[in-house]
Amino acid sequence: MGPLRQARPDIRIVVLTGYGNIATAVAAVKEGAVDYLAKPADADAIEQALTAHGRKLPPPPSNPMSADRVRWEHIQRVFEQCDRNVSETARRLNMHRRTLQRILGKHAPREH
Repeated sequence: MGPLRQARPDIRIVVLTGYGNIATAVAAVKEGAVDYLAKPADADAIEQALTAHGRKLPPPPSNPMSADRVRWEHIQRVFEQCDRNVSETARRLNMHRRTLQRILGKHAPREH
């Protein structure tokens, strides 16, 4: 994002991602993004992020994911990144393997 910012100091960089998490959001902002949106983001949210002026932070989402859902999605993503290897995933998440197996056996938390 640095070259973009150098070429156009007034540019508004917005990251749109299929998987949002705190670490990548912080990294994106440190690299110069003014906002970070996780899919599904509607057109209004994207337009607002691109056109907002004078506001350091975007308004809070109207329907954010629950903490349980964020945790479940993070575990699923690490599991996929570990080629669905339960032992490796448990090690990387610093979690007991049997605990991870129980979590993986459950359905995703329901969104309200």
